[in-house]
Amino acid sequence: MSDLLTGAVAVLLATNQPAALSNFVERTTGIAVPVANPDDPVERAYLKLVEADNAAQTEVENWMREDEKFAEANGGVRSPTLRSRILQRFEPVRKGYDEFLLQHPEHVAARVAYASFLGDIKEEAESFKQLEKAAQLAPNDPAILNNLANIHGHIGDVRKAFDLYERAIALKPKEALYYHNFGDTVYLFRRDAMEHYKIDVQQVFDKALKLYAQALELDPKNFPLATDAAKTYYGIEPKRIEDALAAWRYAFKLAEGDEGQQGVRLHFARWEMFAKRFDQARTQLNQVTLPQYSEIRSNVWRMVEKREAEAKTNAVPVKP
Repeated sequence: MSDLLTGAVAVLLATNQPAALSNFVERTTGIAVPVANPDDPVERAYLKLVEADNAAQTEVENWMREDEKFAEANGGVRSPTLRSRILQRFEPVRKGYDEFLLQHPEHVAARVAYASFLGDIKEEAESFKQLEKAAQLAPNDPAILNNLANIHGHIGDVRKAFDLYERAIALKPKEALYYHNFGDTVYLFRRDAMEHYKIDVQQVFDKALKLYAQALELDPKNFPLATDAAKTYYGIEPKRIEDALAAWRYAFKLAEGDEGQQGVRLHFARWEMFAKRFDQARTQLNQVTLPQYSEIRSNVWRMVEKREAEAKTNAVPVKP
């Protein structure tokens, strides 16, 4: 399911649950569920189950597209029955996974696929259970360990997530995404990282930056990864201005099209402002023209004006 449609499904299905993981198996690892042997009757049953899952996902995607069109034509009003239709459509898929795993409880691929499905329908706790069982059956599968770490970072024990990422990386040290996910978790859960690794907050930032650097070394053309690495510098005090600008310049090279490049220019403007190079900040903002950035651009412009006024007020006059 696409990120846009998955997000829309989340709004429809969420019931005060924590922020969920959507399609976490493929989207967060880049690794698909292993291909089954079609000559094995168990594997044929598994493949049929996955096909039913995919068919349901595809149909729900189409419903969501239709609902988007309906909302556009009716002032934002959405179908009142869509949520119940989605739940009904997914129910036989869930039942199919339950019945299959009751008969074949040690089928790792089915548990991973089921965990992904449950994550899609906002059943995070159940998704967690399935992935934990998969990890027990395949304790040295780095993709499963990475996914389990991702869930721990959302609804489990963050410190276990750190250990799981380390295990996944030890098993597959050339997988950039594991370093990326690990870096994100260290950055987001700084206090946990400080306590877990017995380091101070600046060392936490350094650790996150090192993980991002390792990821970029393996996947140097990954724009979202480059932007995540560059964003880390916002949390560091004192500001590492030139390092941050270098990181954003690297991201800018990877950005495709005006939207990506203009988004990076907003960050350029902020960092030029931090450096008190206010004219350079405005030069960057003048190159941001897309309407989706107008509000952010205005906010940053006001920040630049305010910082410049403060700098002038606080300037100590030089005696002649």
